[in-house]
Amino acid sequence: MKEAKVGDKTICFEFQKFAKQANGSVMVSCGDTQVLVTVCASETPKEGQDFFPLSVDYIEKFYAAGRIPGGFVKRETKPSEAEVLTARVIDRPLRPSFPEEYLCETQVVCTVMSVDPLHHPAPLALVGASTALMISDIPFNGPVASIRIGKKDGQLVIDPVLGEEGDLDLNIAANPDAVLMVEAAANFLSEDEMIEAITFAHDAMKPLFDMQLEVQKEIGKTKRTLTGHSLADTVYSEVQHLEGLARDALQVREKQARVKGLRALKEKIISDLNPDGDSARAKALAAAYEKLIYVSMRQMILEDRKRIDGRSFTDIRQITCETKLLKRTHGSALFTRGETQALATVTLGSADDEQRMDSILQANFKKSFMLHYNFPPYSVGEAKPLRAPGRREVGHGALAYKALEAILPESNKFNYTIRLVSEVLESNGSSSMATVCAGTMALLDAGVPIKQPVAGIAMGLVMEGDKYAVLSDILGDEDHLGDMDFKVTGGEEGITALQMDIKISGLNKKILAEALAQAKEGRQFILKKLVATINEPAELSQFAPQIFEIKIKEDKIRDLIGPGGKTIKKLVADLQVKIDISDNGIVNIMAPDGASAERAKQAIRAITADPEVGAIYLGTIKKVVDFGAFVELRPGLEGLLHISQLENRKVDRVTDIVNEGEQVLVKVIDVDRQGKIKLSRKDALGKRPTV
Repeated sequence: MKEAKVGDKTICFEFQKFAKQANGSVMVSCGDTQVLVTVCASETPKEGQDFFPLSVDYIEKFYAAGRIPGGFVKRETKPSEAEVLTARVIDRPLRPSFPEEYLCETQVVCTVMSVDPLHHPAPLALVGASTALMISDIPFNGPVASIRIGKKDGQLVIDPVLGEEGDLDLNIAANPDAVLMVEAAANFLSEDEMIEAITFAHDAMKPLFDMQLEVQKEIGKTKRTLTGHSLADTVYSEVQHLEGLARDALQVREKQARVKGLRALKEKIISDLNPDGDSARAKALAAAYEKLIYVSMRQMILEDRKRIDGRSFTDIRQITCETKLLKRTHGSALFTRGETQALATVTLGSADDEQRMDSILQANFKKSFMLHYNFPPYSVGEAKPLRAPGRREVGHGALAYKALEAILPESNKFNYTIRLVSEVLESNGSSSMATVCAGTMALLDAGVPIKQPVAGIAMGLVMEGDKYAVLSDILGDEDHLGDMDFKVTGGEEGITALQMDIKISGLNKKILAEALAQAKEGRQFILKKLVATINEPAELSQFAPQIFEIKIKEDKIRDLIGPGGKTIKKLVADLQVKIDISDNGIVNIMAPDGASAERAKQAIRAITADPEVGAIYLGTIKKVVDFGAFVELRPGLEGLLHISQLENRKVDRVTDIVNEGEQVLVKVIDVDRQGKIKLSRKDALGKRPTV
């Protein structure tokens, strides 16, 4: 058992007790939250393998919260969106921390076994994964740690309670020397505030680093010996002289033409240097080609200060923006930046359209804003089967969601459920940031009164020793062959979301500050393009539902709903509207047009208004007695029609005038202190209903 103190939290680690057949395992706990982390790896890589097959799974068990899963299948099935996102957050800082020559299949499994709402399991899972790797025989350049940071009332808070993060929800991972991964949602924080939070978090991790190094010395297994060279290294000297051809192919600006040129170079290398068609040598030459392209592009940037498409390090590609492209959607916008293009649509709905969610941390909650990101294969010129959204799509959509959620209006100003869908039509660098830009315009086009426009930009980094270059608006190849993918979104007042992935051993504060400053300049340039296209909410589309709000007394909610929901169901069916009722008496009417809404308003007021003397109702005779009849004015509201009030003459028997089930016009002539209503038929003769 080991402990580490992080802020006012004590994190406990139990070893050599659970899952002992794994290469490494640890139970990590804080408060009543417990996460079991195991790591396993094959003994040797597959023959000819030239990549690192790492898989990370994060699993939330409902028994951890003392609950049974909802739905028909009473067990956990495919990972939820939250589990997928957490697995990505764990994977991203671990992956660059393995030695390059280590290629054995490796699996990390993090299982939440117990959870309390005060201690989030995700950071525990990541530090548990690093610790399990540290004590295992698996080669690993750790330690790595993670922490969540919030900001409330101007103060940074370690591991804030879910939903109480304040102006910042920062998830950061680092090694002792530098930051490896950042994931953040923010309420328009400045670059300096973001750096302050990242530095604060990194400093707070020190006890977690110390604990891992200590336990590795005490119980850590001997690490495997890595021998041999990669496939690329075995024949790289034979292709190194082709660097000039590689540079020429890389500097073709148009993506598909560049892809064809690079493919031709690869085929030339394999055919010229492998005339006998040996499959093993062909594979080694293909790996050497990849290394040649990697080295050539990086030298172009660091030595020649040239980018693939000829831009300077700070230039943004050409941008075009359009709105109102789709005829029947509630809002639409097309954002094109170079060879990246996103088409965003907005659909407005009622509270009935909210997404109902369930997790071990939050039970049965709802989301009134949804963002769905789609990345079809044609966006990169490929022919592949269409599949359900994968981890990449979920992750990119979640980043755009954080960026745009910060600008949405409060529900009392715009009480719609909003679904935003981004269709990536072309991709050559940062389609998630294109989604943010297109999403901002589509929201405005749909008439959503956003707080302010936001834009996003992807930054890159190429670094060798002390030399480095920070690149604005990176291309896909610069992302693939570079050392960093750093995405920043925000508006004029600050940052709303941030995501950083590092492929090297870490990023120091100086380069981080430079990247943020350069990103701010690029973001502001893109914002001007968006605002020049649309800067105010448009009028609601004629095809969008209209929402109208009225207030009723809270004690009248029951009358509006009626027994078993009978009253409200009849209103919805008769008037073809949707009606949502809040506990505070706010009634939202969603109607296809204003006339339908007005009819619904009148009907609701008639049902919920207190009966007034002089009001005339068309009621239904519910019961006949000797001295009169009881008339239902509306469901749950009845009054007495005395025999003397039936006609302008003496009536011997009530049934001579009215019978049960008949409708009759009656006028309210008195409401006593107990709320009992007296009615008159004779005073309503020849008149029309007023209620």
